[in-house]
Amino acid sequence: LAMLNQTEVSEFILLGLTDIQGLQHFFFISFLLLYLTSLLGNGAIVTMVISEPRLHTPMYFFLGNLSCLDIFYSTVTVPKMLTGFLFGHQPISFGGCLAQLHFFHLLGSTEAVLLATMAYDRCVAVCNPLRYALVMSPRTCLLLAVASWSTGFVHAMTHSVMTSQLRFCGHNHIHHFFCDIKPLLNLACSSTSLNMTLLNVVTTSIVLGPFTLIVLSYLYIISFIFQRVRSREERWTPFCTCAAHLTTVALFYIPVLFNYTPPSSGSSPKRDVQVSLLHSAVTPALNPLIYTLRNQEVRSALKKTLGRKL
Repeated sequence: LAMLNQTEVSEFILLGLTDIQGLQHFFFISFLLLYLTSLLGNGAIVTMVISEPRLHTPMYFFLGNLSCLDIFYSTVTVPKMLTGFLFGHQPISFGGCLAQLHFFHLLGSTEAVLLATMAYDRCVAVCNPLRYALVMSPRTCLLLAVASWSTGFVHAMTHSVMTSQLRFCGHNHIHHFFCDIKPLLNLACSSTSLNMTLLNVVTTSIVLGPFTLIVLSYLYIISFIFQRVRSREERWTPFCTCAAHLTTVALFYIPVLFNYTPPSSGSSPKRDVQVSLLHSAVTPALNPLIYTLRNQEVRSALKKTLGRKL
């Protein structure tokens, strides 16, 4: 209650993506299809990883985690955005706004750390295959997954607590389709310098820390392959096993590096919206496709799972 007493503004209005009527219907159908694709695709992968014993390996355990993240990630923002397309500007309470901000950053930062964990997994698989089962034991995998989710939780908690301390009076229109940190900081009437510093320092380290680990893992894999593997065909095999992960990393990181690394003050709100859209609607729908198209094991397990259902 103390939080709410400080705020003169008790709700915000999400202005969404566009006011143009024709575009709203087009966007509604497009994003609804993407959202359903994301739910079905990621849901199928989670079901498969749980029910298919052959997929009870570290790589698929992390993939299952990634699919869970993607389901939640799109659910945090897309349904509210879809109602905006149908009914115009969406009111959201102060508490609802903070919850949306919290979960978006919890899931985003967890995904960053999880992708680094998956890079480490690929690195051990390619460079140390004989000790792979020992290094990536079920206990280690569980610890790495818990560490990913915990890092995400602490990161998001920092932002939600800091944002809840701000005072909002007057303007309550958010030029975005969900409550993100930067649009909220622009509306605050108390000082946001500490929040801005936090956004630059903490979020940048959450983005760049795992990214550095991923780059180092792949540099190690590449140097290992070129030193140890002689024939060209054999060199190609490890790259194929890493292709899906690399594609997911590119989809996740290229927009993020543009969006959340400093100078935060200099980036345009329009670009922030586009990047968030990619993350919350497009990437979660693409990830299952990337993993199933490239992967024989997943494809055959999917057929088996669907066969059982039918």
